[in-house]
Amino acid sequence: MLADLIADFCIIFERDPAARHWLEVLCCYPGLHAIAVYRLAHWLHQRGVPFWPRLIAHLGRCMTGIDIHPAAQIGKGVFIDHGTGVVIGETAIVGDYTLIYQGVTLGGTGKETGKRHPTVGSCVVIGAGAKVLGNIHIGDYARIGAGSVVLRDVPAHCTAVGVPSRIVRQCNTTATPLEHAQLPDAEAKTLQHVLNRIEVLEAQLQHLTQTVQINRQPTPLTPDHDPIPSLQVSQ
Repeated sequence: MLADLIADFCIIFERDPAARHWLEVLCCYPGLHAIAVYRLAHWLHQRGVPFWPRLIAHLGRCMTGIDIHPAAQIGKGVFIDHGTGVVIGETAIVGDYTLIYQGVTLGGTGKETGKRHPTVGSCVVIGAGAKVLGNIHIGDYARIGAGSVVLRDVPAHCTAVGVPSRIVRQCNTTATPLEHAQLPDAEAKTLQHVLNRIEVLEAQLQHLTQTVQINRQPTPLTPDHDPIPSLQVSQ
């Protein structure tokens, strides 16, 4: 547990450019406090201690605004940035060196039993306000855009955004950060495709209408053409 806490402390200096002094990080980072409280509660929970793990987790939530169930499994080097409103459910699994921003929920989708929370791989980045729900798997080095609602598996090295989420990018690596300002807008692309298709259909319809109008025009009369047949009177 001590080695994990040291990794949790050191990763902050790599992930947060605002971290300047070790004393500031130690005293003023609620994400670090929440992870430390969780590790104590989880240690007691693994040893079958009743009541106290939940009480410790509850006190940690009151202090930090971060709700982590003692039974959740969290790897080393996990950084919860800012952290207010983060919820990690009972059967959730979070891999090593994952970065979680504020407002993230790793929750369930109902009252099902058994494994009902997400499994998050290593080196994953989950953007602010994202909701990852159900017994799904987020692969290693995946990126979840801010505000996304993830209800299906996200393959490793992929980026998912939107409500519900869509896979919009692949080949994330260790050096690929989650640039919220550069995430593609999946909804805007879909709407633009629909608008482009409507324009093409309108042009085709206009061309077809013009063709029909031309075909319906009457044939012009020539001087030697008599529309009324001449009557011959027999004598």
